[in-house]
Amino acid sequence: MFLAVDIGNTQTTVGLFKEDGDALRQWRMATDRTDTADELHARLYGYFHMFELNLKDVSAVAIAGVVPILSQEWQRGIRTTFGIEPLMVDASKDCGINVAMPDPHQVGADRIANAVAAHSTYGDPVIVVDFGTATNIDVVDAWGRFRGGAIMPGLLSSASALFSHAAKLSSVPLVVPPHALGDTTESAVQSGIVIGAAAQTEGLVSRITSELREEWQANMGTPMSKVFVVGTGGLSEVVAGATAVFDTIDPDLTIRGIYQIWRHYLGSSVTR
Repeated sequence: MFLAVDIGNTQTTVGLFKEDGDALRQWRMATDRTDTADELHARLYGYFHMFELNLKDVSAVAIAGVVPILSQEWQRGIRTTFGIEPLMVDASKDCGINVAMPDPHQVGADRIANAVAAHSTYGDPVIVVDFGTATNIDVVDAWGRFRGGAIMPGLLSSASALFSHAAKLSSVPLVVPPHALGDTTESAVQSGIVIGAAAQTEGLVSRITSELREEWQANMGTPMSKVFVVGTGGLSEVVAGATAVFDTIDPDLTIRGIYQIWRHYLGSSVTR
């Protein structure tokens, strides 16, 4: 079996796959920067014990992390738990996609995993909007190159900032309100945060799509085909309720991308 670990700023997702790519289990946990390798070992042991899985059946692991200190602890924890040296996903490595950016070292591992999975699943061009601690927009152009995108504050980050700095506003559930014109404080906050995020997404996707079309037209002299738009991340389904910009919601995109990077890296290592 193969284990994929996606360490985000707020949540960490652990996915267990058969080596042919079939997903078996997935777990989510809060990202805690104080976690040690021993604590992570205990959590993994608990998850496997809960579902009567055998730790010895795991033969490979890959980690994509945006929290460096935790990536190191996970690396140590994987060695302790499985006796395996995990693959650390890094855009500067050969991940199976051309990273057409000036400095690939700056690209977050989760973003490269999103690009790889979207490219292989939906074709090119494709735009991924990942709603996490930050909202990332990741773009694969019509030539199959990862081009970058946009990064903006996430919904929870925006809501937390609002609630902590506005004394008269209390925390409200992040759901789509009935109307953009909020007639209560709660619905006004929901409109501003959730529908606001949807409108921001629509605007950026529209501008990026226009730039991709102009680039294609200038190089190829013909109109570009449809740009596929994918939503992923914890709050993607909430935002999808306020916009028609998404062609699909794919909550497992990042963890699947980590698996695909491992498969590519395994194949390229064998042929070296």
